Amino acid sequence: MKNLLKSSVVGLALCASLGVTGVAFAGPTYVDGPGALPACFTPWAEDTKFMQWEKKEGPFKVAVVNGFVGNSWRIQMVQTAKAYVEQPEIASQISEFKIVSTGTDAAAQLGAIEDFINQGYDAIITIAVSPTGFDRAIRIADRNDVVLVPFDNILDTEAVMMVNEDQLLMGEMAANHLIKHIGNSGKILEVRGLAGNSVDRDRHLGFRKIMEAAGNEFEIIEVVGNWDDGQAQKVTSDALAVHGSFDAVFTQGGSTGTVRAFMEAGHKFVPTAGEAENGFRKLIALHSDEGLKGLSMGQTPGLGAISIKAALSALNGEVMPQLISVPIPFADYNTLVDGENFWSDLSDNFFTANEFPPCDVNISAIEIMAQSKDDSQ
Repeated sequence: MKNLLKSSVVGLALCASLGVTGVAFAGPTYVDGPGALPACFTPWAEDTKFMQWEKKEGPFKVAVVNGFVGNSWRIQMVQTAKAYVEQPEIASQISEFKIVSTGTDAAAQLGAIEDFINQGYDAIITIAVSPTGFDRAIRIADRNDVVLVPFDNILDTEAVMMVNEDQLLMGEMAANHLIKHIGNSGKILEVRGLAGNSVDRDRHLGFRKIMEAAGNEFEIIEVVGNWDDGQAQKVTSDALAVHGSFDAVFTQGGSTGTVRAFMEAGHKFVPTAGEAENGFRKLIALHSDEGLKGLSMGQTPGLGAISIKAALSALNGEVMPQLISVPIPFADYNTLVDGENFWSDLSDNFFTANEFPPCDVNISAIEIMAQSKDDSQ
């Protein structure tokens, strides 16, 4: 991107010297900060760059290209995005909105992105199925002045604007929680997420960075639960059958299923770090006095809504951070309050963190649950 921008500057100078006018270069340019709404669109780090697109006239055509859709988080993300674009102040900026889920095949996802670009969409929000392989899609989006916004599972590039929570930090928080309660040794179960995704990779790396530091002596058994309650419960049950017992657990997702597997096996409750599923928080509230010293961290499905808001801001010509950091919402066994950060009358699969006042993104559980789980095409 730096070389492309340098070439653009040289080209503009050459055209000016030749008296050529009306030359335009597509895609974002790097500019000085600060950016728009810094309390919402917080730069990831001090050295995060800022980007700006040429202002377009709305209303806009916006698409969400999801990949994997086989768990409750992805379903709620779809429902939350639908609820968000129905809010009057957002609906007035969007002329057409579509969501498609393409599965775990990168080629299918990239094909869908290019198809929406060819259809004249102004912004495309995506959860990338792989952190690499998007170079062509980025070039085509820039060529057509389309704002492409990966979120959640983001890309290993600085060429697009992206939205995420700090996944490395989330893994570190999980490790520190376990060490706080069991000390510097023991047998640990690590239930990982969907293979090949940057979220799974980065949470794992952050967790292992702390657990494998000098002075720690942990035996870590690793299984894959795909961030799904049913699959996490099965692989946890299998791990218990093979390994007998564990002193603590880090489960990236499917946390409710992981705890249920311990209960079904008659295993004692142990310190557990997991996601922000309502069911997990209900279990922590019920059993913390029995040993379920739980930390529940939220990779919120509301990231999709915040990414749509970021895309609309970019289309309106606002200066935006290249990588936007959304704070990690969390609660532990000491801070859970029914009706505030978990709901005993809602389903186990509901994810609890969906309101972001600094972004003016406030979507109620009722609004979310009223939406269909299907793609909108």
